[in-house]
Amino acid sequence: MNVFVTGGAGYIGSVCVEELVEAGHRVTVYDNLSEGHRSAVDPRATLVEGCLSDRRRLGEALEGSRAEAVIHFAAHALVGESMTNPGKYFRNNVGGGLNLLDAAVETGVRKFIFSSTCATYGPPERVPMTEDLPQRPINPYGASKLMFERMLEWYQRIHGLEFVALRYFNAAGAGERFGEHHRLETHLIPNVLKVALGQAPHCEIYGTDYPTPDGTCIRDYIHIVDLAQAHLLALAPGRQGFYNLGNGDGYSVREVIQSCQRVSGRNIVALEKPRRPGDPPRLVASAEKAMRELGWKPRYPKLEQIVGSAWRWHQAHPNGYPD
Repeated sequence: MNVFVTGGAGYIGSVCVEELVEAGHRVTVYDNLSEGHRSAVDPRATLVEGCLSDRRRLGEALEGSRAEAVIHFAAHALVGESMTNPGKYFRNNVGGGLNLLDAAVETGVRKFIFSSTCATYGPPERVPMTEDLPQRPINPYGASKLMFERMLEWYQRIHGLEFVALRYFNAAGAGERFGEHHRLETHLIPNVLKVALGQAPHCEIYGTDYPTPDGTCIRDYIHIVDLAQAHLLALAPGRQGFYNLGNGDGYSVREVIQSCQRVSGRNIVALEKPRRPGDPPRLVASAEKAMRELGWKPRYPKLEQIVGSAWRWHQAHPNGYPD
């Protein structure tokens, strides 16, 4: 299948592109490289540099790729930044996404897979979180993703565009070749591993008085390769709808730090800081629907497996990608 991947030079996109190519798909990556890295694109894929805002270039790239399916990763994704610069998030995640939808319909794409997020739910009414929970995002990032989900529903009704929206929980870990290198790193595991690598004096724990066993927030971590596999399964004809992707197990911030210490064999200093506004105590997915309907099953569900793959990649790439 010819697959057009936006944001394929980024963390999740790069691993997904590798998995797609390994599975025999022909892949075109569309990325402006503002957050992604040229060297993170599998050389067997075709890279087209461009922005979602450039409607003409986007349409030409889609048509030239003869795309049968689109996998849409490209998005701004910093929650804190979205609270200070919401326009940036709505222009790109909603406005740029609309350009992509229109171009997909115009060029005859029949399948659209969207990289969504558990941030569309906001603080959950219950955990594990199922897809039927109310969606009440508490930041512009989550709101922008929810808006695009609604757009997908209308494009399916009106244009017959079959879609799958995958609501991620905490993507983590690394593949054999590609891993996590953000220019501004906000994710817990790579920031903890920076301490183990000697690149930072300490990591930080935000809040130690939550109603959890050790007082720190609990999150559901999913291996990046398992995440990528879900996208491949979603390409099958007839698969449609919204799916949570997580392991169904939650780990606290302290447990993540302890796992990083065990895997690296190095002491990691953690500083305790006040809670951050809006951090729910516990976010854990129910992925039963994805398992039942997509046939998806995580191969690397344990935290030690996830952290171990990240540690190996960061040891091999202590400064990330060269570009």
